[in-house]
Amino acid sequence: MNTYTFPVLRLLSDGKFHSGEVIAQRLNVTRTTVWQALQHAAGIGVLVHSVRGRGYKLPAPITLLDELAIFQAMRQMSDEQHAGFENVFKLEVLNEVDSTNSYLMRQTAGAKDTKSVAHATCVAAQVQTKGRGRRGRSWQAGLGASLTFSLLWQFQCGASGLSGLSLAIGVGLIRALHGLGIAEAQLKWPNDVLINGKKLAGILIELQGDIEGPSTAVIGIGINMNLPENLRSAIDQPAIDLYSVAIGGVDPNQLLGHILKHLADVIKDFEQVGFTILRQEWSNYHAYDAKPVRLLMPDGREVKGVVNGVAEDGILLVETTVGLQRFSSGEISLRGAL
Repeated sequence: MNTYTFPVLRLLSDGKFHSGEVIAQRLNVTRTTVWQALQHAAGIGVLVHSVRGRGYKLPAPITLLDELAIFQAMRQMSDEQHAGFENVFKLEVLNEVDSTNSYLMRQTAGAKDTKSVAHATCVAAQVQTKGRGRRGRSWQAGLGASLTFSLLWQFQCGASGLSGLSLAIGVGLIRALHGLGIAEAQLKWPNDVLINGKKLAGILIELQGDIEGPSTAVIGIGINMNLPENLRSAIDQPAIDLYSVAIGGVDPNQLLGHILKHLADVIKDFEQVGFTILRQEWSNYHAYDAKPVRLLMPDGREVKGVVNGVAEDGILLVETTVGLQRFSSGEISLRGAL
């Protein structure tokens, strides 16, 4: 990691040309230091244009994550019911990390007591170099291209009591997106957000702790903000970003602040009564509710049927030729029927 890479990128975030000399003066470093910082930026996938006589620029203006701006967004969401809710979270913005989920999992694994890692810790990254998705997939991300963050939450129940958690998190995401005017956003069982049938966001939850005792969930979320063509072409399914559906895009700091507020709400409900209270709302948002689907099973089989909602534990209910069947997430892939 290069100490000066992100100070340089902040100066370039307006999308305009800046000469190496001016950047060096602003940061009180040499031009060689600036060049080395930009070499590191290239190494983590950040494209910076360099033109002799004009300097350096990013392909387009970007809004970098900022802890103060995120907390301000949280405060804007506060009302009498949620006054001071921003104080629930411990927020950390990393410039560069392999994976925010991996980062929190390592901290939890290395702690003698999982409670020594602060409850409600949220870690967000400017650049995530080895993001992970469901079923072993990688999450394609780049500077300004995605909002990637993870939330560590400690539950008093064990893993057996967290069925349906990923669906509850999906409800929180949809509430936040709809609140910001992204009314087209829908859910796809078990942990994706779609717009017009294309993937906008994904959820990855990893658990640590006892089966029956207290447990810790690391809730990872990735949202496509403004995907460049090289990242879009690397994604193995149809994808969409917020820049495509919201004029001028969405400020990632506002988005994260809104999401955390809604996640606090849905997790509180989930802790009290489980997924039951969110079940109907989730079905209302489901892109495939009451529609014909194909389920691609881990052994290569294909099951066809019509979605009939979800059970109280988040299990997908599908009416098939042999009757109503239950499907848990695992390695199952859901597709619309052809």
